[in-house]
Amino acid sequence: MNLIEDLQWRGLYTDCTDLEALTKRMTEGPVTVYCGFDPTGDSLHVGHLVPQLLLRRFQLAGHLAITLAGGATGMVGDPSGKSAERNLLTREQLNANVASVKGQLARLLDFECVGNPARLMDNADWTAPMSFLDFLRDIGKHFSVNTMLAKDSVKSRMEGDSGISYTEFSYQLLQANDFYHLRKEHNCELQIGGSDQWGNITAGTDLIRKKIGATAWGWTFPLITKSDGTKFGKTEGGAVWLDPQKTSPYKFYQFFVNTEDVKVVEYLKKFTFLSRAEIEELEAKHTANPGAREAHKALAREVTQLIHGQAALDAALKASDILFGAEIGDTTEETFRDVVGEVPTKEINATQLADAGAPLVELLVHSGLCPSKGQARKDIDGGGIYVNNVKSTDNGRAITNADLLFGKYLLLRKGKRSYTVLAVSA
Repeated sequence: MNLIEDLQWRGLYTDCTDLEALTKRMTEGPVTVYCGFDPTGDSLHVGHLVPQLLLRRFQLAGHLAITLAGGATGMVGDPSGKSAERNLLTREQLNANVASVKGQLARLLDFECVGNPARLMDNADWTAPMSFLDFLRDIGKHFSVNTMLAKDSVKSRMEGDSGISYTEFSYQLLQANDFYHLRKEHNCELQIGGSDQWGNITAGTDLIRKKIGATAWGWTFPLITKSDGTKFGKTEGGAVWLDPQKTSPYKFYQFFVNTEDVKVVEYLKKFTFLSRAEIEELEAKHTANPGAREAHKALAREVTQLIHGQAALDAALKASDILFGAEIGDTTEETFRDVVGEVPTKEINATQLADAGAPLVELLVHSGLCPSKGQARKDIDGGGIYVNNVKSTDNGRAITNADLLFGKYLLLRKGKRSYTVLAVSA
């Protein structure tokens, strides 16, 4: 199975300007392909993964990958898929954002390999020096306003209440100029993007044809959505970021392990580099026994290891296991804090644990795990109470500072999955 067949099998193909011609060209030798992203934040999020991983798939197949940071286009804002205009960022903000995401990109693309290393470019390098008059004369004259108005990204905004500014209206010209520049200066023949980018991409192929009479192709893939059609990559807490300071590896892992059953095989195809045979085996297991969640765990492992590395994956798995009753052992405080964020937490004063300590039965009532001291004693006698995931059968036990994890936490559990963390306050 060649690359194009693999991408089609993975569901990473919506349209191509000329698939037959592109397929033939790719048999003749490496193709330079690019995908852009506007650095509107200081971290990429999971919504950026598919296009960057698609670049990586091209790179692994021997092609030349360019990831293009929109230092210029990011100052304008792409209207595609947006119902209102973005907040405009300063050049300083965009520079800082590009610097921040560069390390994240290095986990997705290989910038050091011999033969076809990936390249990170910034479209401000060739856009910023161009004067407005030069842009109108050299680029703008090749575009019909009628054609621009017909683009879906423009038409949908014009039909809305907020309309579209001239700034955002001009975005497709800027992106077209990027493709033209990369084709002329770096022999880039292919641009890839989400299906909402079709109008911007074809604006570039048209400009290349008009300006230098060269061939160029556009390739789009479906936008990733949840089963109800809503945007992928959002949780109640907001976006799922690649920066571990914004979204911890544990929460990142949990996001993927909690993938909807109907989407898990699709995500395995699009977000991992597992082979077709491996994915089909996981699909068969998922169909036979969805409750085992083998496909979900494989998805979460693969993506977390790719983005955060093996050590972070191991810590995420450890934190996940704690919530299934595993011994806490040598868990780090950082990992345990992820657990704290997943279960109810109540404060307890440090003085309560001094000297003789606080009765466990009282703490169980304070935690909300037991409605009364009497019920707490029954639960302890019945073997259903755990302190720091170790069964406690002494209903006269007192909890002291020596029982605290990292000097500040106590993990109480009733039964298999009812947890509360008591956090010591000063």
